[in-house]
Amino acid sequence: MAPLPAGIRFIISFSRDQWYRAFIFVLTFLLYASFHLSRKPISIVKGELHRYCAALNEGDVEFSSRSRRASDTPRHQPPDNETDCSWAPFDQDNYQQLLGALDYSFLCAYAIGMYLSGIIGERLPIRYYLTSGMLASGAFTALFGLGYFYNIHSFGFYVVTQIINGLVQTTGWPSVVTCLGNWFGKGRRGLIMGVWNSHTSVGNILGSLIAGYWVSTCWGLSFIVPGAIVAAMGIVCFLFLIEHPKDIACSSSLVAHSRGHENGAHRFRLQKQVFTDDENKPLDPEIQCLLLSDGKHPVHQSHVVVLPADGGGSMAAISFTGALRIPGVIEFSLCLLFAKLVSYTFLFWLPLYITSVDHLDARQAGELSTLFDVGGIFGGILAGVISDRLEKRASTCGLMLLLAAPTLYMFSTISRMGLEATIAMLLLSGALVSGPYALITTAVSADLGTHKSLKGNSHALATVTAIIDGTGSVGAALGPLLAGLLSPSGWNNVFYMLMVADACALLFLIRLIHKELSCPGSAAGDQVLFKEH
Repeated sequence: MAPLPAGIRFIISFSRDQWYRAFIFVLTFLLYASFHLSRKPISIVKGELHRYCAALNEGDVEFSSRSRRASDTPRHQPPDNETDCSWAPFDQDNYQQLLGALDYSFLCAYAIGMYLSGIIGERLPIRYYLTSGMLASGAFTALFGLGYFYNIHSFGFYVVTQIINGLVQTTGWPSVVTCLGNWFGKGRRGLIMGVWNSHTSVGNILGSLIAGYWVSTCWGLSFIVPGAIVAAMGIVCFLFLIEHPKDIACSSSLVAHSRGHENGAHRFRLQKQVFTDDENKPLDPEIQCLLLSDGKHPVHQSHVVVLPADGGGSMAAISFTGALRIPGVIEFSLCLLFAKLVSYTFLFWLPLYITSVDHLDARQAGELSTLFDVGGIFGGILAGVISDRLEKRASTCGLMLLLAAPTLYMFSTISRMGLEATIAMLLLSGALVSGPYALITTAVSADLGTHKSLKGNSHALATVTAIIDGTGSVGAALGPLLAGLLSPSGWNNVFYMLMVADACALLFLIRLIHKELSCPGSAAGDQVLFKEH
């Protein structure tokens, strides 16, 4: 018999369950990356919306002529426009406040909608809920870009479009985190979700490159193309997303041929039992069901896990106030408020800052700003690895926040010394700013959503995730707005605001950090807040 090809041997070396988990990991990664891809164009296009006015006011002839290079593209201006601006209504002296108001409209709607989204998402099928949100988001992202082709100069049009887009995008985060939490247990959750959360940076990078490709010639396409991508991914979601392992009879801990039985009230699966160090108690059945098996140990007939059925015997979804009573939810939510304030200020204003400091055009600034997201990928993974190894989520976040504040000060100073200094500080700042943000929105949210106080209620994850990310989104709305108000008085004031925000984020974690460090058993596997129970 001929030996099997290497590729086939690789495929069969993984179980059916492992392949499904890998598929869900990649699919949810791409789905949420497309959401972030559609949020990035506004930050890239800002430098184009006021380009001509800036050129005339500053007397930069070269800068103006470079922005006019697209001779085949009409310069859409209202006939009564007395200035040489690229687009009204952003041709006024208060254009930075107007651009900040666009950011605030989107992010404020996103923050308000997020509190409701998790509660709604717990009660609707994830696949339908997420699909509808992605299709709507794609439509309203593209609608913003159609303002270019239809010569729309109404500020209200762009604000309303941003508000509705912010509301429909709240369907994304609770849905994908809940789906991933259904498929993966707590083992090495920080690493798994740290890698998975790099979708934020990947989406930002792709969004910057796609929007930057058209920004100087036809900025409407900088919105229409990302909108089409989000809508297309919504169709992919509808066709392929599997919400829970039980939907495809995924075996719990057996690699293959596990025997399952149902009696209408409970699901029975034969499997080996997994114990923790905490008084020899077994893991939560829902978590044990999702753990990968090593496939080496025999399964005994007596080891039976009983899981609630889908019918009336299952637990009800948790209430909003019930989720707030979970230990750690309030502290991490307030910490994320300030951490996300910093992250989203960079997301929406970094390209314009680079344009002002390094005197690059909108496309070059957009491409350079992707280095912040590259640093964010490494920061998120590093935070996950460290928190898994130390089993101290709050302490890991606190350390990175402590280092981020002086790094931001260095950024405001060193980035003015040239392009090379800007590149180095973008990578370092991206890692330290995005690390805590990534850890809290993924591993910490999933830990809290499956906290021992819930007594196995698996319906809390989307609500807890929405509360934490919704509170963080309040900061995400305030950050760009404050940047728009402070930047006319100098970019140094913006960086001072960001440093204060980092310090506030750290303060809200002090109590949790103290509890983690004062618990001698935390290093042995029992986290103060998140015991594997």
